[in-house]
Amino acid sequence: MKAGLLALLVVLLPAFAFGQGVLVDIRPDRDYRLPRPIIIWPPHRPPRPVQPPTAYKIRELAVDVKLQDQIAKVQVSQTFVNTGSRQMEVSFVFPLPYDGAIDQMNFMVDGKEYEAKLLNAKEARSIYEGYIRRNQDPALLEWLGTGMFKTSVFPVPPGAERKVSLRFSQVCRKTHGLTELVFPLSTAKYTSHAVEDVRINVALSSQAPIKNIYSPSHAVKIERRGAQHAVISYSSKNEIPSADFRLLYDIGDAEVAASAISYRPTKREEGYFMLLVSPEIKSKVKEQVRKTVVFVVDRSGSMSGKKIEQAREALKFVLNNLNPGDLFNIIAYDSAVESFRPELQRYDDKSRAAALGFVDGIYAGGSTNIDGALKSALSQLQDDQQPNYVVFLTDGLPTAGERSETKIVQNAEERNRVRARVFSMGVGYDVNSRLLDKLARTGFGKSEYVRPNEDIEEHVGRLYNRIGAPALTDVKIAIDVEGAERVTSRVYPKNLYDLFAGDQLVLVGRYKKAGNAKVVISGKVNGKNKKYDFPAKLVGKSNDSTNAFVEKLWAMRRVGEIIDEIDLHGNNQELVDEMIALATKHGIITPYTSYLADENSDYRDVEDNRRRANLSLEGLSEEAGRFAFEQRKAKSELQFGDRAQSSGFARNAPASAMQSGSAGGGRGVDRFAADGKEAEAAKVVRTVQNVGSKTFFLRDGRWLDSTLTAALEKEAVTVERYSKAYFDLITKHGREMAKYLAIEGKVVVVIDDQAYSF
Repeated sequence: MKAGLLALLVVLLPAFAFGQGVLVDIRPDRDYRLPRPIIIWPPHRPPRPVQPPTAYKIRELAVDVKLQDQIAKVQVSQTFVNTGSRQMEVSFVFPLPYDGAIDQMNFMVDGKEYEAKLLNAKEARSIYEGYIRRNQDPALLEWLGTGMFKTSVFPVPPGAERKVSLRFSQVCRKTHGLTELVFPLSTAKYTSHAVEDVRINVALSSQAPIKNIYSPSHAVKIERRGAQHAVISYSSKNEIPSADFRLLYDIGDAEVAASAISYRPTKREEGYFMLLVSPEIKSKVKEQVRKTVVFVVDRSGSMSGKKIEQAREALKFVLNNLNPGDLFNIIAYDSAVESFRPELQRYDDKSRAAALGFVDGIYAGGSTNIDGALKSALSQLQDDQQPNYVVFLTDGLPTAGERSETKIVQNAEERNRVRARVFSMGVGYDVNSRLLDKLARTGFGKSEYVRPNEDIEEHVGRLYNRIGAPALTDVKIAIDVEGAERVTSRVYPKNLYDLFAGDQLVLVGRYKKAGNAKVVISGKVNGKNKKYDFPAKLVGKSNDSTNAFVEKLWAMRRVGEIIDEIDLHGNNQELVDEMIALATKHGIITPYTSYLADENSDYRDVEDNRRRANLSLEGLSEEAGRFAFEQRKAKSELQFGDRAQSSGFARNAPASAMQSGSAGGGRGVDRFAADGKEAEAAKVVRTVQNVGSKTFFLRDGRWLDSTLTAALEKEAVTVERYSKAYFDLITKHGREMAKYLAIEGKVVVVIDDQAYSF
């Protein structure tokens, strides 16, 4: 659904922004600029609030979508209150980027339907341009070239509450097998008040089984209700939406489905691809792949109290959700190591009851024999014909038995003869987080970290829900283009993968050769070899930045991989330089590149950037403690994040992370948001912003393109805003250029190796 439907409120008195749209006075005799959020950098104090005569707040924005076989039926509901002292006279305006996509549209205010008019792109352009020229405001630039749906005027008295609703139907676009739903929310960034409550709910259904479901824009919750139904939801409080809501999905009858998205900004460099892979959801237990799970739980003295209680509940959750025929065991350890049974047990009602009794008898006390516990667990795994998983939980350091980090990892690697997946879970800040990362990396798994205020049971439950139903194991993936060898490189995640029912793999990498490609996926189902192939398209050059998120996600994962290499194997200047280059180009703010958010730093000063990054990377020498914990947790988020915005370091990094780095890149715990309480302050990074495929840094009052070199800046062409040359450039380069010029303030942007200063 590429059609943009972001409500613009057109006001007959100056007012402030609202909800999913903006308030705009388009009458030729009015001067009015759209409001922007007031951002105050500490230690400056915010100004005293002044209530304008026309203003309002949004209590709720709810979007409900019923999406079936490419047809989206959308209902939007908004509740707002006129908090000003004057009556507002408003009409709604909806930009429609793709003319003709809307099948029908109805608009109501408090149950009363209002007349509306649909304007094509040419008719709407005069309204957009008139506002931009008259008010010297670039805010509406990104809608030049779009159609418009405009309602008649309705009043809102002072203090009155209005509930507006919109209903429309639309055909969603389908490209290379992926159907896309887009609901534009980005106009809401022109607001002086955050939206109190944002909710989006998509009920997706299809006659064919639904396979991959992916949102590149928002951290959605996906609830699958069988093979042909799913509910996708998103909610937030006090949000200033800055990105349109995007949802991609595909359908098919195959046991495994794969869809590829490619992006190549220029022909001069390698392209970027994303591969979404999902297996069939087996409805019958007898069809499911049998597995072996060994749960290794720390019962040392430091686990006493709430932690051991939560660990017991986590074990019970796993025991109550194994499948008949699975093999399992439980290893409880302190200075001694105790097994539920000497060997693996076949799961049935009898073994489950006995295991639950064993769990009730686990109490905390003693030291921590990590090496002995892993030896006991891994020695029981002898059959490599079915998937083997070790869930290893600890809250401390090795204090009994073998204590050498290097030796413990070496022993675990040698004992893991069946290539079991080892999932390390660190609880609290006292764990040796580097040891857990090494165990997970050599054990083909992943490490996860639980903060002191978080629930162990919730983390274990989430992990088991992912690995509880393996569908295809020992997976290998290749992408081939006829006439070319080694088409792809630097593919992440790079370990072997298993595919799980109800879950999906998000793979990203680089490609050299463009053209029609074939994706080949091979693996095992209950020990039997399987192979699947799918068509894909690797573009030679992308026409716009629609899929630029693929490049950003690849860069984010690559940065995480670089940090992991340095963490586990020591500093390497070549890797540090690559990390700096990627972080600069894509605005990835890590503790080791936090200087990028410092307005007083020169992001083009290579030597100074190296000095700061190397100094900060010394923090990886810390094995345990809160700082070490937060570094490894955030590193994992970079490595395995499924969205470019999902990293705790990236655009939504906490304000404290930025300011610590600006002081010179010194180490310190304050560079991390330990409990998420800073999230609201981190909604907007004040000196770094990503627009389309580009990153801009605020320096000396100007937003500078991250690709701007000193040489290009010297040859920059100065263009007067709102002049004929200004609009000619937008006409020439289209909406991509318009997005960059919609940035508030002075901007220097590089297009086709030419810098322009506005």
